Amino acid sequence: MTRRTHWPDSGEHDAAPVADGGSTDSGGPASSRAGDGPPRTPEEQARAVCLRLLTGNPRTKKQLADALQKRGIPDEAAEEVLSRFEEAGLINDAAFAGAWVESRHHSRGLARRALARELRTKGVESTLIDEAVGQLDPEQEEQTARELVDRKLRSTRGLDREKRLRRLAGMLARKGYPEGLALRVVRDALEAEGTDDPDLLDDYLPGD
Repeated sequence: MTRRTHWPDSGEHDAAPVADGGSTDSGGPASSRAGDGPPRTPEEQARAVCLRLLTGNPRTKKQLADALQKRGIPDEAAEEVLSRFEEAGLINDAAFAGAWVESRHHSRGLARRALARELRTKGVESTLIDEAVGQLDPEQEEQTARELVDRKLRSTRGLDREKRLRRLAGMLARKGYPEGLALRVVRDALEAEGTDDPDLLDDYLPGD
Protein backbone atom coordinates (compact mmCIF):
# COMPACT_ATOMS: atom_id res chain seq x y z
CA MET A 1 0.00 0.00 0.00
CA THR A 2 1.13 3.53 -0.67
CA ARG A 3 1.02 6.52 1.65
CA ARG A 4 -2.53 7.32 2.75
CA THR A 5 -4.04 10.21 0.82
CA HIS A 6 -6.98 12.33 1.99
CA TRP A 7 -10.01 11.90 -0.20
CA PRO A 8 -13.66 12.92 0.09
CA ASP A 9 -15.90 10.15 1.47
CA SER A 10 -18.71 10.56 -0.95
CA GLY A 11 -19.46 11.51 -4.51
CA GLU A 12 -21.36 14.61 -3.35
CA HIS A 13 -18.23 16.72 -3.89
CA ASP A 14 -18.28 15.84 -7.59
CA ALA A 15 -21.75 17.18 -8.31
CA ALA A 16 -21.56 20.77 -7.15
CA PRO A 17 -18.71 22.03 -9.38
CA VAL A 18 -20.53 20.95 -12.55
CA ALA A 19 -23.56 23.16 -12.03
CA ASP A 20 -24.69 25.42 -14.90
CA GLY A 21 -22.04 27.90 -15.96
CA GLY A 22 -24.09 31.13 -16.04
CA SER A 23 -22.86 32.32 -12.65
CA THR A 24 -19.73 34.44 -12.51
CA ASP A 25 -18.50 32.11 -9.77
CA SER A 26 -18.94 28.84 -11.68
CA GLY A 27 -15.88 28.82 -13.93
CA GLY A 28 -18.14 28.51 -17.01
CA PRO A 29 -17.98 30.51 -20.25
CA ALA A 30 -19.31 33.67 -18.54
CA SER A 31 -16.62 33.60 -15.86
CA SER A 32 -13.88 36.23 -15.84
CA ARG A 33 -11.93 34.63 -12.99
CA ALA A 34 -9.30 33.03 -15.27
CA GLY A 35 -8.01 36.33 -16.63
CA ASP A 36 -8.57 40.02 -17.13
CA GLY A 37 -11.74 39.48 -19.17
CA PRO A 38 -14.15 36.74 -20.22
CA PRO A 39 -12.51 33.96 -22.22
CA ARG A 40 -12.94 34.52 -25.94
CA THR A 41 -12.18 31.17 -27.58
CA PRO A 42 -13.63 27.70 -26.79
CA GLU A 43 -10.15 26.59 -25.77
CA GLU A 44 -9.85 29.45 -23.29
CA GLN A 45 -13.30 28.64 -21.93
CA ALA A 46 -12.39 24.96 -21.55
CA ARG A 47 -9.10 25.80 -19.84
CA ALA A 48 -10.89 28.08 -17.34
CA VAL A 49 -13.47 25.41 -16.51
CA CYS A 50 -10.87 22.68 -16.02
CA LEU A 51 -8.63 24.82 -13.84
CA ARG A 52 -11.54 25.75 -11.61
CA LEU A 53 -12.76 22.18 -11.21
CA LEU A 54 -9.28 20.87 -10.48
CA THR A 55 -8.75 23.49 -7.79
CA GLY A 56 -11.09 21.72 -5.36
CA ASN A 57 -10.38 18.01 -5.93
CA PRO A 58 -8.65 15.80 -8.50
CA ARG A 59 -10.91 14.80 -11.38
CA THR A 60 -10.83 12.11 -14.02
CA LYS A 61 -10.62 12.98 -17.68
CA LYS A 62 -14.20 11.74 -18.13
CA GLN A 63 -15.50 13.96 -15.33
CA LEU A 64 -13.88 17.01 -16.90
CA ALA A 65 -15.07 16.06 -20.39
CA ASP A 66 -18.63 15.75 -19.09
CA ALA A 67 -18.37 19.16 -17.42
CA LEU A 68 -17.13 20.77 -20.64
CA GLN A 69 -19.87 19.15 -22.66
CA LYS A 70 -22.48 20.41 -20.21
CA ARG A 71 -21.16 23.93 -20.68
CA GLY A 72 -21.43 23.68 -24.44
CA ILE A 73 -17.70 23.52 -25.21
CA PRO A 74 -17.15 22.05 -28.71
CA ASP A 75 -15.74 18.52 -28.65
CA GLU A 76 -12.62 19.43 -30.62
CA ALA A 77 -11.69 22.26 -28.27
CA ALA A 78 -12.45 20.14 -25.21
CA GLU A 79 -10.26 17.27 -26.39
CA GLU A 80 -7.39 19.61 -27.22
CA VAL A 81 -7.43 21.17 -23.75
CA LEU A 82 -7.86 17.84 -21.97
CA SER A 83 -4.91 16.40 -23.88
CA ARG A 84 -2.74 19.36 -22.86
CA PHE A 85 -3.75 18.91 -19.23
CA GLU A 86 -2.85 15.22 -19.43
CA GLU A 87 0.56 16.03 -20.89
CA ALA A 88 1.16 18.51 -18.06
CA GLY A 89 0.17 15.95 -15.44
CA LEU A 90 -2.87 17.93 -14.29
CA ILE A 91 -5.09 15.03 -15.32
CA ASN A 92 -3.83 11.59 -14.29
CA ASP A 93 -6.48 8.90 -14.12
CA ALA A 94 -4.01 6.29 -12.86
CA ALA A 95 -3.01 8.45 -9.89
CA PHE A 96 -6.64 9.36 -9.27
CA ALA A 97 -7.65 5.69 -9.16
CA GLY A 98 -4.79 4.71 -6.86
CA ALA A 99 -5.53 7.48 -4.38
CA TRP A 100 -9.26 6.73 -4.51
CA VAL A 101 -8.72 3.05 -3.68
CA GLU A 102 -6.40 3.81 -0.78
CA SER A 103 -8.57 6.51 0.75
CA ARG A 104 -11.95 4.84 0.33
CA HIS A 105 -10.68 1.56 1.71
CA HIS A 106 -9.32 3.23 4.82
CA SER A 107 -12.20 5.66 5.36
CA ARG A 108 -15.16 3.49 4.39
CA GLY A 109 -13.78 -0.05 4.52
CA LEU A 110 -14.71 -0.71 0.88
CA ALA A 111 -13.42 -3.86 -0.78
CA ARG A 112 -12.11 -4.25 -4.32
CA ARG A 113 -15.45 -4.94 -5.97
CA ALA A 114 -17.10 -1.82 -4.54
CA LEU A 115 -14.04 0.31 -5.29
CA ALA A 116 -13.97 -0.86 -8.89
CA ARG A 117 -17.65 -0.04 -9.22
CA GLU A 118 -17.08 3.50 -7.96
CA LEU A 119 -14.17 4.07 -10.32
CA ARG A 120 -16.22 2.87 -13.29
CA THR A 121 -18.86 5.48 -12.51
CA LYS A 122 -16.11 8.13 -12.70
CA GLY A 123 -15.05 7.02 -16.16
CA VAL A 124 -11.74 5.38 -15.27
CA GLU A 125 -10.58 2.82 -17.84
CA SER A 126 -10.78 -0.86 -16.91
CA THR A 127 -7.02 -1.43 -17.10
CA LEU A 128 -6.38 1.44 -14.70
CA ILE A 129 -9.08 0.17 -12.36
CA ASP A 130 -7.48 -3.27 -12.29
CA GLU A 131 -4.11 -1.75 -11.46
CA ALA A 132 -5.57 0.44 -8.72
CA VAL A 133 -7.58 -2.25 -6.93
CA GLY A 134 -4.63 -4.59 -7.32
CA GLN A 135 -2.68 -2.43 -4.88
CA LEU A 136 -5.08 -3.49 -2.11
CA ASP A 137 -3.36 -6.36 -0.36
CA PRO A 138 -5.68 -9.37 0.21
CA GLU A 139 -4.51 -9.64 3.82
CA GLN A 140 -5.32 -5.99 4.41
CA GLU A 141 -8.74 -6.45 2.83
CA GLU A 142 -9.50 -9.37 5.12
CA GLN A 143 -8.24 -7.50 8.18
CA THR A 144 -10.51 -4.57 7.33
CA ALA A 145 -13.46 -6.94 6.95
CA ARG A 146 -12.77 -8.38 10.40
CA GLU A 147 -12.59 -4.91 11.93
CA LEU A 148 -15.90 -3.97 10.31
CA VAL A 149 -17.58 -7.09 11.67
CA ASP A 150 -16.13 -6.59 15.15
CA ARG A 151 -17.55 -3.06 15.30
CA LYS A 152 -20.93 -4.11 13.94
CA LEU A 153 -21.09 -7.20 16.15
CA ARG A 154 -21.54 -5.14 19.30
CA SER A 155 -24.51 -3.26 17.89
CA THR A 156 -26.31 -6.51 16.99
CA ARG A 157 -26.24 -8.00 20.48
CA GLY A 158 -29.75 -8.56 21.74
CA LEU A 159 -31.09 -9.42 18.29
CA ASP A 160 -32.02 -12.97 17.44
CA ARG A 161 -29.36 -15.06 15.74
CA GLU A 162 -30.86 -14.93 12.24
CA LYS A 163 -31.09 -11.14 12.24
CA ARG A 164 -27.49 -10.88 13.37
CA LEU A 165 -26.34 -13.16 10.59
CA ARG A 166 -28.23 -11.25 7.92
CA ARG A 167 -27.09 -7.87 9.21
CA LEU A 168 -23.41 -8.75 9.43
CA ALA A 169 -23.29 -10.55 6.11
CA GLY A 170 -25.31 -7.87 4.36
CA MET A 171 -23.00 -5.15 5.65
CA LEU A 172 -19.96 -6.86 4.14
CA ALA A 173 -21.77 -7.59 0.88
CA ARG A 174 -22.71 -3.92 0.46
CA LYS A 175 -19.06 -2.95 0.90
CA GLY A 176 -18.03 -5.31 -1.87
CA TYR A 177 -16.56 -8.25 0.05
CA PRO A 178 -16.87 -11.63 -1.71
CA GLU A 179 -19.18 -14.21 -0.24
CA GLY A 180 -16.49 -16.69 0.79
CA LEU A 181 -14.48 -14.10 2.68
CA ALA A 182 -17.58 -12.65 4.34
CA LEU A 183 -18.73 -16.11 5.43
CA ARG A 184 -15.37 -16.92 6.99
CA VAL A 185 -15.02 -13.58 8.75
CA VAL A 186 -18.53 -13.57 10.20
CA ARG A 187 -18.25 -17.20 11.28
CA ASP A 188 -14.97 -16.51 13.07
CA ALA A 189 -16.46 -13.51 14.86
CA LEU A 190 -19.51 -15.41 16.05
CA GLU A 191 -17.44 -18.38 17.17
CA ALA A 192 -15.11 -16.08 19.12
CA GLU A 193 -18.15 -14.58 20.82
CA GLY A 194 -19.50 -18.01 21.63
CA THR A 195 -22.54 -17.90 19.37
CA ASP A 196 -23.93 -21.35 18.60
CA ASP A 197 -24.21 -22.83 15.13
CA PRO A 198 -22.34 -20.31 12.99
CA ASP A 199 -22.90 -22.71 10.06
CA LEU A 200 -26.33 -21.12 9.77
CA LEU A 201 -24.51 -18.43 7.80
CA ASP A 202 -24.68 -20.69 4.76
CA ASP A 203 -28.44 -20.13 4.69
CA TYR A 204 -28.40 -16.36 5.17
CA LEU A 205 -25.30 -14.96 3.51
CA PRO A 206 -26.29 -12.98 0.37
CA GLY A 207 -24.92 -14.25 -2.87
CA ASP A 208 -23.11 -12.23 -5.49
